[in-house]
Amino acid sequence: MKIKIVTDSTSDLSKEIAAQYGIEVVPLKVMFGEQTYLDGVDIDIETFYHKLANSGVFPTTSQPAPFEFEEVYRRLLADEEVHIISLHVSAKLSGTAQAAEIAKTMLSDDQASRVTVVDSKSVVYALGRIAIELAKKAAVGATVEQCLELFKTLRASVRLYFVVDTLEFLQRGGRIGKASAFIGSLLNIKPILTVDGEGLVAPVERVRGQKNALKKIRDLFAADFDGQAVDVTVLHSKALESAQQLAADINSEFQTSSVEYASIGPVIGTHVGPGALAVVMFPASAVQ
Repeated sequence: MKIKIVTDSTSDLSKEIAAQYGIEVVPLKVMFGEQTYLDGVDIDIETFYHKLANSGVFPTTSQPAPFEFEEVYRRLLADEEVHIISLHVSAKLSGTAQAAEIAKTMLSDDQASRVTVVDSKSVVYALGRIAIELAKKAAVGATVEQCLELFKTLRASVRLYFVVDTLEFLQRGGRIGKASAFIGSLLNIKPILTVDGEGLVAPVERVRGQKNALKKIRDLFAADFDGQAVDVTVLHSKALESAQQLAADINSEFQTSSVEYASIGPVIGTHVGPGALAVVMFPASAVQ
């Protein structure tokens, strides 16, 4: 049996990385007024952040339609040896996994039996790194059951913390109230956020100033992993210099098996805006 990994564009996997590991990425949509773009297909990260800063229109996002998953599933399942693990953004944040489930019902019984839809209960590169590790596991002959066990291990051990540079985009997207955004900005409050075990974005702490916020994030990781060797990805939205400094600080404080960078793409960028920083970390032992 051949296992193919399907995910969605909130994983923020680059085209190069997705191709390297044979991962299929189904794009969500970003809308600027009446203009609709497929995330990562006909709008790239540079174009998105330029439009975000200059268009005067606040973007919105939407999930893929079921038929968009159906097309991908049918193409992959034409090989009768293929089983699909379709791994998606938290169902508490998007209807993407539900659209994938609907697409599964549009297949024949035989085809549907070869599709496993998984709610990752995560987002951004926490989802992306799990997809990569499942693809690597599948490439060496693992079974569906073994891949799903690895998913459970990684989901239980991965940690994601992020901080936004401005509260404006959370407020525009309806994630916080206007008064909270105004007061937070006035006081230079930086909320530290995570994705909890249920797949919801949850506040961890509010800290004054970005420097203090990033120090607090490192403290949280130190408590989470307590000296273990860790695999680290630093994410940013148009803030590479800050991401590099954060990575250097993490390298000096932690036993890192690898440190990588990734950009926060258009869908999540709509909600966090430019200047956001995030760190995804899990123990290196989880994939050994």
